[in-house]
Amino acid sequence: MSTGVNLKELAAELKLSPSTVSRALNDSYEISEATKKKVISMAEKLNYQPNPFARSLRENKSKTIAVVIPERMSNFFSKVVDGIEEVTQEHGYHLLVYCTHEDVDREKKIVNLLMNGRADAIVMSVSSQTSDISHLTRLHERGFPLVFFDRICPAIPTTKFITNDYESGFEGTKHLIQQGCRKIAFLMLSKELSITKERHRGYLDALRQAGLSPEPQLNITCCQEEEENIESIRRLLTGPNRPDGILSSVEKLALATYHAVKRTDLKIPNDLKIISFFSNLSIASLLNPSLTTITQPAFSIGEECAKLLIKKLTKPRQPDLPNQVITIPSHITIRSSTIVL
Repeated sequence: MSTGVNLKELAAELKLSPSTVSRALNDSYEISEATKKKVISMAEKLNYQPNPFARSLRENKSKTIAVVIPERMSNFFSKVVDGIEEVTQEHGYHLLVYCTHEDVDREKKIVNLLMNGRADAIVMSVSSQTSDISHLTRLHERGFPLVFFDRICPAIPTTKFITNDYESGFEGTKHLIQQGCRKIAFLMLSKELSITKERHRGYLDALRQAGLSPEPQLNITCCQEEEENIESIRRLLTGPNRPDGILSSVEKLALATYHAVKRTDLKIPNDLKIISFFSNLSIASLLNPSLTTITQPAFSIGEECAKLLIKKLTKPRQPDLPNQVITIPSHITIRSSTIVL
């Protein structure tokens, strides 16, 4: 099976110069329509394969977009990457996916690497440890196209894609209250993240609207170690101030809660009702009992990030990315973890 010809071989077959063939393939106004048709027809016949690396060198572009995410195992981040790739592949761009593993030092090393020209643009969700943003400020000041999603950096003047964190936090809490919960715990990985602050703000406002006093001891900051989280939640569930409802700000803490409950005599949802904010777990309906979730439109967020950057990278004389926050709403799916049948 033929692997195709290169540009020089195609030009030789057409008895044209390689530069003329190249311009014809790129729809240059300098080349007549008749020549363009002749070149394209022969290219298809001989299975011409362009060299993307050579083109990248000529244009001083890598034709690559970097995606920086805090964790690889999250179903949410996987779907965002899928959404980005769906768009970038259509335009001949490739993805480099980097994982910070919630480590800000690793995040800084990745950013420094990318400033050396490894990618033409970056799509990023910051780590839970990111409070010093000097590395991100330097990246932006160099004119590097940078888009944030989910875990955004508000101080950097560029486009950020989020979901309606506050409203979803409010509605999730309200749902638990409507199911009879009066002592609701809020589980988080970091107090510093923009998404956590907004989800927590919605949680607090829903409690106050229902006439319930927020209890600081029910705000639990967890870590990256699964076993440590499970034991921390188990101690909460067996302590004197046991909650009757839990809102998990991320899906991994909802799963840790299921494991913790198994180490107690409690039953879901009779003794404890659970809702996971922004879970995209495909197995949520298969858990026993099935998990009530508020789901982010992860794939759509990825698509919108990519569309914005592709326009910036492929259209001439594009302005800087606007300093704006774009909200794509989430939706709640009620399942058995919050409903007593």
